[in-house]
Amino acid sequence: MATALLSVSDKKGIVEFAKELKKHGFDIISSGGTAKTLKENAVDCREISDVTGFPEMLDGRVKTLNPKIHGGILAKRSEKKHIEELKKHGIEQIDIVAVNLYPFEETAKKIQKPADKKISGDIIENIDIGGVTLIRAAAKNYKDVLIVCSPDDYGTVVDNIKNKTVTEDLKLELAGKAFRHTAYYDALISNYLSYEEFPCEGAIPLKKMASLRYGENPHQNAALYSFGNEENSSAAISAKQIHGKELSYNNYLDLESSWRLVHEFDKTACAVIKHNNPCGCAEGENAKDAYLRALACDPVSAFGGIIAFNVSVDKDVAEELAKLFVECIIAPDFSKEAFEILSQKKNIRLLKQPAAYKKTESSIEYRMLSDGMLVQNRDEQLLSEIKPATKRTPTKQEEDSLNFAWKVCKHVKSNAIILVRGRQTVGIGAGQMSRIDSLNIAAKKMKNVVHGLNEAENPLVLASDAFFPFPDVVEESAKENVTAIIQPGGSIKDELSINACNERNIAMQFTSMRHFKH
Repeated sequence: MATALLSVSDKKGIVEFAKELKKHGFDIISSGGTAKTLKENAVDCREISDVTGFPEMLDGRVKTLNPKIHGGILAKRSEKKHIEELKKHGIEQIDIVAVNLYPFEETAKKIQKPADKKISGDIIENIDIGGVTLIRAAAKNYKDVLIVCSPDDYGTVVDNIKNKTVTEDLKLELAGKAFRHTAYYDALISNYLSYEEFPCEGAIPLKKMASLRYGENPHQNAALYSFGNEENSSAAISAKQIHGKELSYNNYLDLESSWRLVHEFDKTACAVIKHNNPCGCAEGENAKDAYLRALACDPVSAFGGIIAFNVSVDKDVAEELAKLFVECIIAPDFSKEAFEILSQKKNIRLLKQPAAYKKTESSIEYRMLSDGMLVQNRDEQLLSEIKPATKRTPTKQEEDSLNFAWKVCKHVKSNAIILVRGRQTVGIGAGQMSRIDSLNIAAKKMKNVVHGLNEAENPLVLASDAFFPFPDVVEESAKENVTAIIQPGGSIKDELSINACNERNIAMQFTSMRHFKH
């Protein structure tokens, strides 16, 4: 008679699975909690302790770790010596292993990783040892043992048993899934228990959220993964899509950029993103005002872009948004009237994320290379300190605009130049090999802006993501009537730019922190 070992933390579907196995002649061995569930549902089974001759020990920490279990799983059926050893020691063969693990992931979501390294006992007790060992043993011997680590696969296994189509290919597929599952599980544990910023070895726990139609281009395949914390996440990928066709790879990149940018601001703000760069950003009295100010910076580039708000979308702004073709809108919420207006557009994607983006300076980001990976802390800081660099210090109006410009500048690809009036971008130059080219682009964009601002009350200011090695940016920005500049400082030729500012009565501040974005 074939034998199946069932030992599951998640009992979903296990009774039905066990009944189907019994119908097809399987004897069932089971651990304490699972055995109890099966017996309560009239499924006959033997307990692990009946097979091993040992009771469960150490509050259940030791129950399946026994040669009478693992010998039956790991024995190669084609090896005569293995079979003789099983007979010698009275060990029966185990043909199916159905195991899922203690809920470490769910427990870790409830118990935040402590800064003082005092790990909760609940966390430790939800680290599965025996279950992982069973899964790995069965997966290693997949040619002879079928491993099932997800309730989602019970139906497939039963169907193949019924149809006598349990092939080696199916066993290999399930074995690969099993090793991926234990790798994910171990990665969650190792990351939770690790306090080393960049350990000598590392693992990234990735959970698939969706298959995507394609990647950056139609000839590239793609999928979306999370780090397993999407339920408590404040990120854009965890937003709930409430309307529109499925999101694309590029949509997710732009949603991430827009959501992080718009949460640099405490007041009502809107960000318009195109190809991972802001083409407009502004604060306003309300959502409509913020949107129109952001749109004014570059309405041509805004076509087909992504729009983010840090406040709910209401009817007034929805009526304006409906006039423009946009790919996605993400906001904390949408009023009933706003949703009715925007959902008339079949293809527009509407996403609701009520949780404001949370900055975590200890968070890590990864970037793939062809044969490796770069790892760094995410750029969540804004500046080190504000240092006046010139004889003239900024006015209150200039300082307010410089603060706004610096927040936007952090999110623009290098070399970045941001031109701002009030708390509204009027020109953005991004991603150029030369900073002076970025300035020229920003100035050209500015010529087409209808900003509706009193220029005397809202002087033009400039932000740069990195220092000026030459005075050319100062000289050219003066021609555009820039009155104040914010930049990191730190060039060995800072004095050239400082002198150029002083000669033109331009105020300049140093932040002592750059924001290269490649």
